[in-house]
Amino acid sequence: MVDPTSDLGEDLTEEEAPQCAWCEEPAFGVGRRVVTRVADGQIEHIHFCGDACRAQWQRDEREATHP
Repeated sequence: MVDPTSDLGEDLTEEEAPQCAWCEEPAFGVGRRVVTRVADGQIEHIHFCGDACRAQWQRDEREATHP
């Protein structure tokens, strides 16, 4: 299996792809986005199928932390 967080991802299938954190669709292909952050001392990779889902997730994150 190709690493789903790699720049290539050409051999990645829908079944192998990580799930989009917002819409739960497979996050693969040229539109895929990954947010990497450190939470509780652990590296966390959050996958998205595209920019729109990433933007929605970021809005929700901001609203949750800054009500």
